[in-house]
Parts: sequence; C-alpha cells; structure tokens
Amino acid sequence: MKHGLSRPPLEYGSGFPTLLRKEILRFYKVGFQTVAAPVLTAVLYLMIFGHVLEGREVYGRLSYTAFLIPGLVMMSVLQNAFANTSSSLIQSKVTGNLVFVLLAPLSHFEFYAAYILAAVFRGVVVGLGVLIITAWYGLPAIEHPLWILTFAFLGAAILGSLGLIAGIWADKYDQLAAFQNFVIMPATMLSGVFYSIHSLPPAWQVVSHFNPFFYMIDGFRYGFFGVSDISPWNSLAIVACFFIVVSVIALRLLQKGYKLRH
Repeated sequence: MKHGLSRPPLEYGSGFPTLLRKEILRFYKVGFQTVAAPVLTAVLYLMIFGHVLEGREVYGRLSYTAFLIPGLVMMSVLQNAFANTSSSLIQSKVTGNLVFVLLAPLSHFEFYAAYILAAVFRGVVVGLGVLIITAWYGLPAIEHPLWILTFAFLGAAILGSLGLIAGIWADKYDQLAAFQNFVIMPATMLSGVFYSIHSLPPAWQVVSHFNPFFYMIDGFRYGFFGVSDISPWNSLAIVACFFIVVSVIALRLLQKGYKLRH
C-alpha cells in the first residue's frame, strides 16, 4: 500500500470505485444472511419486548413499542456496519487474498473510504428493512428527518471504522469475535436501545454517559420524536468527535500497513 500514498485521494481512474463495488457486492450476494437475518432478529426483539412491556410509557407520552422501534433500527445499523468491514477484512487476511487489494494502486484514504462507504450502505439497508417491517406495529412519527440521516450516517461510519480497526488488529476469527462480543455488543445493548437512561439508578446514568453508543442512539431517536435524554446538539458534538478519533486511528493503521504488509 505504501506505493500509493503519494497519489491524490479519489483521483479519476483510481481503484476506489472498483473496491467499493466489490465490498457492496460481497454482502449483496449473501443478502439472506447479511440483510434478512438481522431484520428478523430485530423483529423478534420487538415482538418479545414490545409484548411484555407494552403497557409502559416513555417520556410520558410514547408507547414502549414506538420508543423501541428507532432504537432497534439504529442498533441494526451499527452492528451491521461493524460486521461488514470487520468480516471482510479478516476473511481477506485469513484466505490470503488481501494481497491483491494491497497491490492495487490505492491510497490508504481510498482503501478506507471504500470500506466505510460499503459499511454505511449495508447498515442503512438493514436499518431501512427493520423500519419497514416494524411499521406493521405502528410507524413512529418522523419529526426531524435530517437528524435521523445525520446520526445514521455518522453511527454507521464510526462502527465501520471500528470494524476496520478490529479487522486489522485481529489475526483470526476468535480475536474478532472477542472484540465484537466483549466491546461492540455490550456497548450497543447498554446504549439505551431498550430503555431511557432516566429509568436507571443515578450511578448507572453516569456510566451511560461514558458510552459513545448512547449518544448515537439518543440522537437518532430524537429525529423521530423530537425528545431525547440529552440535547441532540451535545450528542452530535460527541459523536462527531468520536468519528474523527476512530477515523484517524484507522487511517493511521492503514498508512503504516500495520498487520497488513507482513
């Protein structure tokens, strides 16, 4: 990859469009597994939790089912964006075909952009699928669509970057599974998908504010209902800063060729 560092990013005739198309086709060809399965999982969550806790109200005016739907949509976006980059990179490393990508005339920025845009695309597709299917239970109001799009894109880009970092760091599937099971999954499940943090004891509310996933979920939910646990502007600032941090780390690892060229 070092030979491509002097090239301007995304120049005409670069391999960026080809790599982006490859990453999109990779999950499209197994859409039953990469799209349909996550949608089914989200619907099962909605059926179980919505049925058990339907009598509850959140924010004093929302039914629990309406509150739950945006959280499940965003959770699906985040988890699938992470899965797309991490699984693609570790699969390429294990099978040995990553060398063909590294030999192509690609800068580290083009490599990053192609993987992240494909991750965002998969996350959004799955999120739309969840939203459409769960509409049968009552489509939530959409008061601020721009906030929805902003947090969906930033959230997917962040998880795509984290997936890229995990895929670069991991040498085998067990290591990647550990990263997903002990970092991504707990952070996602404890981000307020199934509850408002105001329902937690004070100590756990403080802990929740150190979880960047909480701000992605809370800001995304604000786009639907116009109400959230904290100001959406604060959430946007924190999410944007987190995006910059993980992007810089991922780009730096790609530029150095960490665990890629050896």
